[in-house]
Amino acid sequence: MNKQKWMVQNKKADFQGLARSLSIDPVTVRILRNRGLTTEEEMREFLRVDESKCWNPLLMKDMEKGRDIIRRAIETGKKIRIIGDYDADGITSSYILYRSISFLNGDVSVAIPHRVKDGYGMNVNLINKCKEDGVETIITCDNGVSAREALLLAKEYGMDTIVTDHHQMPGTEGEDGTYIEDEVPADAVINPKQQACTYPFKDLCGAGVAYKFASALLGDMIGDKEETGSFTTEALQAELLMYAAIGTVGDVMDLIGENRTIVKCGLNYINQTNDPSILALFAQCGLEKEKVRAGNIGFQIAPCLNASGRIDSPQHALDLLIHKSQCDVLAQRLVAMNEERKKLTEQFVEQASEVAAESEDNVLVIYLPKCHESIAGIVAGRIRERFFKPTLVITKGEECCKGSGRSIEAYPMYREVAKHKDLFLKFGGHSMAVGFSLEEENISSLREKLNQDSTLMEEDLEEKVLIDVPMPMEYVTLELLEEFQRLEPFGKGNPTPLFAQKDIILNYVQVIGKGKKFVKLFLQLPNGMKTDGVFFISPEEMADFLQESFGEETAESYMQGKRGESIISLCYQPELHIYNGKKSIRFVIKHIGR
Repeated sequence: MNKQKWMVQNKKADFQGLARSLSIDPVTVRILRNRGLTTEEEMREFLRVDESKCWNPLLMKDMEKGRDIIRRAIETGKKIRIIGDYDADGITSSYILYRSISFLNGDVSVAIPHRVKDGYGMNVNLINKCKEDGVETIITCDNGVSAREALLLAKEYGMDTIVTDHHQMPGTEGEDGTYIEDEVPADAVINPKQQACTYPFKDLCGAGVAYKFASALLGDMIGDKEETGSFTTEALQAELLMYAAIGTVGDVMDLIGENRTIVKCGLNYINQTNDPSILALFAQCGLEKEKVRAGNIGFQIAPCLNASGRIDSPQHALDLLIHKSQCDVLAQRLVAMNEERKKLTEQFVEQASEVAAESEDNVLVIYLPKCHESIAGIVAGRIRERFFKPTLVITKGEECCKGSGRSIEAYPMYREVAKHKDLFLKFGGHSMAVGFSLEEENISSLREKLNQDSTLMEEDLEEKVLIDVPMPMEYVTLELLEEFQRLEPFGKGNPTPLFAQKDIILNYVQVIGKGKKFVKLFLQLPNGMKTDGVFFISPEEMADFLQESFGEETAESYMQGKRGESIISLCYQPELHIYNGKKSIRFVIKHIGR
């Protein structure tokens, strides 16, 4: 377990008065206050989410210009090609653009780069294929701002080019510390992160930007298509918003502002959908559409879409979304790919953990030559969580080495790594994640330079566990959990509420789960009440905690299933559990301490 510092958020407010005014529990008010809301009106607005809170897409720089290019292409019968990305965000954003352009009878096709053969984003090979196929208009999604060479070639061929993206704009840091963006040679560049873009919400994902483009494109053009057969424009808008929600959660965006609106409203549509693609995925993942939440998207649906691009080709996922046929077979294939991806991930996480455990570096640069490049980012993320250090995992490709990095809040990874972009063949990303390629001989230099530059202090490498409320577990009721649902969707930027209690007696430890990978703790609370909680750590990690805290003999006794009376503290999250129509409370243990 990494070093942790438990901290109770202690923001001030009239909790009792606000609870009365809003007709909610004071604990819920505390959570709202911890999410940065200060006034009654702000809290009331947070509790009320609808599509009217989405901003006008035409506020985005070059949106009108890009929309008009696509409209002209549709009207004149030009061939349009969407160039997307191979992850869940790229796949859903590609589908959103395809669905909206084809709805308007555009001659549209989709090309998604192969992770290994093509690498990330639009490239020269894809442009040459466009030329070969007679494509005259290109629109990207979830990529493009860094594809200068490919965009220049498209211009040379006389193609119209539109970039829709959400990644950090390429550029350099000036001597005065200001960031100078590079010119992107496209006819329209639609990215809210551009310095010149005044769009009020900057943190949309690729699917979010694609959804805004689709909304602008459909605009007044849908007047003549209010109904196509039994398919209405309202149904199309709902469908596109649903896929934007999947992309937003899948790309782990902050669920605040417009992102929260997209996901909250999108989940409402997901829970009513008859889309055969989505229903087939739900069935293969064991989900019921009426009960799907953001966590199900993040941990079950999005990984299946991602697995297509990691293990084989993203075309499998795109086929599922576009063609609406053989959905059960295609969904089953995606789930099988995800299971294969999980096994590979576990294998290389263990190898990377061994390297990280022996390293004293503050920035971990781990070379795993036999690791499949498609899972490097996942492995980096898992090591970052386990050791709470910025982590870059590098693999050996056919022509060069490729890597992915995952960061911590105190380390703006894109900015730090960009200082040494002369070491890279290709490079991109944002403050919390990067992707790159480089020659093998540059790996050691990268590791040395990143650590020489690092200003990370010991306290930066200590995970801050932010507790919403120190709350006895017996305070939790079904009514309170139903009230918490008004705060959803939970995820990055709007975390699931976390509570803590101390002076708990640990009675038993039981190893549970498929493959016996997790533990259940049987507890006696200070008031004498007995309960239990699921703890998603390995039996080995649990044994390590017990040994460090209470000694080897006590640890062995607990792990053998014997009764004990050691006193512990817990951070926990209560969940509303429904089985056969019966509601109950389930406690998920998140952290354990003395």
